[in-house]
Amino acid sequence: MDTTRILLDHGAGGRASHNLVNDLFLKHFAPDGGQGIEDCAVLDLGPGRIAFSTDTFVVTPIFFPGGDIGDLAVNGTVNDLAMRGARPRFLSVGFILEEGLPLEDLERVVVSMARAARNAGVRIAAGDTKVVPHGAADRLFINTAGIGSIPDGLDISATKARPGDQVLISGTMADHGLAVLCQREGLTLSNAILSDTAPLGGLVQTMIEAGGPAIHVLRDPTRGGVGTSLNEIALASGVGVVLDETRLPVDESVQGACDLLGLEPLYVANEGKLLAFVAPDAAQDVLRAMHGHPLGRRADFIGRVEASRPGQVWMETAVGGARIVDMLTGEQLPRIC
Repeated sequence: MDTTRILLDHGAGGRASHNLVNDLFLKHFAPDGGQGIEDCAVLDLGPGRIAFSTDTFVVTPIFFPGGDIGDLAVNGTVNDLAMRGARPRFLSVGFILEEGLPLEDLERVVVSMARAARNAGVRIAAGDTKVVPHGAADRLFINTAGIGSIPDGLDISATKARPGDQVLISGTMADHGLAVLCQREGLTLSNAILSDTAPLGGLVQTMIEAGGPAIHVLRDPTRGGVGTSLNEIALASGVGVVLDETRLPVDESVQGACDLLGLEPLYVANEGKLLAFVAPDAAQDVLRAMHGHPLGRRADFIGRVEASRPGQVWMETAVGGARIVDMLTGEQLPRIC
């Protein structure tokens, strides 16, 4: 038996499956022994409301500058929970493994996931593994589901944007999408572009401490980028959003790559940035709090909410004009997360 690669036997539920779970997954996800091998985890969440989310990750390549499919899967679900103001607590992970995947690559991903979970302050509490024949998948797919607790007094939702709200972004746009695309296509740039994948829970809690219920909407602009996310919020809340083109943050190397490839940074995926809609009387306090957190040092105002033109996003351009920022149509960058 080849002990260096995933075999169909690893998905059969027998000794190979048992050894894979114990010797690899539990070794990194539950080094203290956890609850052992059970069909269900028992979790103590305490009183209050619960946030629950799930996501599946099929990014290619599975390793890219600044991250990999493992930390991306953890951070992606942690961030989805944080966008409702929740404190992420527990994750489940499901692996679809292609026969022939090197175990060395799988362990590298698992170690990355364990590290990301520690950094995000969450516990990987349950999981599942399936193995499919060679050619039936592309190396490795991961599903994660997450549970978090929502503090009393918060009601953060895409439906809560209000006229007068200030729109903030936590940092530069399009880093993740360009990092993955350049790695996938073998593009070498003078300044390497790194994925921004990161857990946003700590930044969100810092913002909540500063703004509390004045924070109306949070959204991590992943697939479809900032432009699509803003359109979704405008539609859900029945408001108009006006952007200031001169304040949209894009690193010079990312902008240059987008120009070269014919891409619009507004529509490129991010994995460690957030948008916030904040009541005007608290917006400056929230921005100052963001600047004090490592993931919010480049935060800035990028727009405002108006009652006019509900469901639409407009851009005030650098030359004094205005244009509609529509929702992305089609898949600009497939398998980016």
